[in-house]
Amino acid sequence: MGDSRYERNDNDRRRSSRGASDRDHGRPSRDRGRDDRRDGERRNDRRDGERRYGERDDRRGGGRRHNDRDERRSGERRGGRGNDRRGGGGQRENSQHHRSSGPHRPGFAEQRRESKRNEPSIPEDVTAKDLDSTVLQDLRSLTRDNAEQVGRHMVMAAQLMGENPQRALEHARAAKNRAGRVAVVRETCGIAAYHAGEWKEAVSELRAARRMSGGPGLLAVIADCERGLGRPHKAIEIARSEEAADLDGDQRIELAIVAAGARRDMDDPDGAVAELALANPDPDKDSFANTRLLYAYADALAASGRTAEAVEWFGYADTADTEELYDSADRIRQLTANQ
Repeated sequence: MGDSRYERNDNDRRRSSRGASDRDHGRPSRDRGRDDRRDGERRNDRRDGERRYGERDDRRGGGRRHNDRDERRSGERRGGRGNDRRGGGGQRENSQHHRSSGPHRPGFAEQRRESKRNEPSIPEDVTAKDLDSTVLQDLRSLTRDNAEQVGRHMVMAAQLMGENPQRALEHARAAKNRAGRVAVVRETCGIAAYHAGEWKEAVSELRAARRMSGGPGLLAVIADCERGLGRPHKAIEIARSEEAADLDGDQRIELAIVAAGARRDMDDPDGAVAELALANPDPDKDSFANTRLLYAYADALAASGRTAEAVEWFGYADTADTEELYDSADRIRQLTANQ
């Protein structure tokens, strides 16, 4: 799920710390109402961004391959006692803390049973086999029965992400409660929280997934969450981070769109244009990510008052948009109506 897209409205985000996001700056009207995480996608692209982030992963219920073997070794086997072995006498206090707060603390087992009793229901025909094979591979660290149930919750989270994000998040949380040490499960929970506008939870879960699996992925989603939390400067910091330098071409585009939205959050439309120009929008390049970039760039030009250039770039976006996902033609008509 790391890569699909999630959408929301930029203006909404300003009105609320959660809920719709203003990543929208630049999303086509068809998508309004979703996330504008990608200010270049559709008018509401919180999801768009996600859809790019989340879509692939959504379909799989978790998306990318995560190497949680290391995570299992460092977490599952050691449980809360790993530090005791290494720490000698000086670690006793920590070990007591682990015993009181970890899996062996009083009441933990009962809490787990209660959580399972309260899990959202799943239709009988939903099975973990609906997940991508790489995700199933990551669930092999679990017992067979638990892996099946975790997978079913992940499938439901993916299926409900667009139509009922709150319900999707309930399923994702249920999966996390059963398999919190599996990176792809934490990523799924983070993406679901993102769709639901639970920005803090999304950041926490996505960062946990990154720590477990390694790699620079999910930065654009995390940056967009920072926007949702009213911290556009943080989103820009992420775009300038060393981690961002390791992103591939499409991921860089997604992050650039988020950074441009952050600039517009800060009433800096010219800065938004500059952010997107760094991603090298190319009218001759054929890819979904580039189409998003073309639209975002045109939208940013329009916001900065560069109407003639905006019309030109909306034309490029319209030509590239073979699936008719964007409202580029409508934007051209609007911009040229009074000329």
